[in-house]
Amino acid sequence: MARAAFASFVLVLAVSFLLASAASSPAQQKMSFFITSAGSGDGANLGGLAGADKHCATLAAAAGATGGNWRAYLSATGSPVVHARDRIGSGPWFNAKGVQVAASVDDLHSDKNQLSKDNSLTEKGAVVNGRGDNPNKHDILTGAGLDGRLPAGDGDMTCKNWTSNGDGSALMGHHDRQGGGANPTSWNSAHGSKGCSQANLRATGGDGLFYCFAAGPGRSGGPAPR
Repeated sequence: MARAAFASFVLVLAVSFLLASAASSPAQQKMSFFITSAGSGDGANLGGLAGADKHCATLAAAAGATGGNWRAYLSATGSPVVHARDRIGSGPWFNAKGVQVAASVDDLHSDKNQLSKDNSLTEKGAVVNGRGDNPNKHDILTGAGLDGRLPAGDGDMTCKNWTSNGDGSALMGHHDRQGGGANPTSWNSAHGSKGCSQANLRATGGDGLFYCFAAGPGRSGGPAPR
């Protein structure tokens, strides 16, 4: 009886070890791009750029991704202005399934990128709800124009540099490349939000999600987090 119990115990340990080993795939370990599976839960208040970067790193680590220097694809006002495209390194970038979504920063901001509902996955390798799904979560926070830079103008486009959960507005893209707005098929600059609260973002068609990129060791990560 004791021998049988010991054998069962060893079997349980072995299964647990195998499950833990399989928790992150080789593709996830090499992942360098994802949409956050969850936002801050406080609307567009992400704790600024530094808070958003930390959220990216935390989610990546939990998914078993190796490497580092994770940056949120977000612009911010200030002196100097921080442009989303300048924060994320030089590429190439791969999703959690190992699919290359862009080869370089210029590629990312061109028609050559492979961003789509099927390729713009979370750190867990899951597809994010898009237009037609319930609930729709296709609005992704960016604060960026089509070229990845913060557009010139006096209006708020970053929800007070990602610290507001009330007044303000943020530029957002459509990860599924469809919907409404000035640029409905744009992944990074489709339209502005109706406000900065969680309720506002959900009413617009989002959930406070944002893009994360690994600048990676030896790559240019752009300006230090703010």
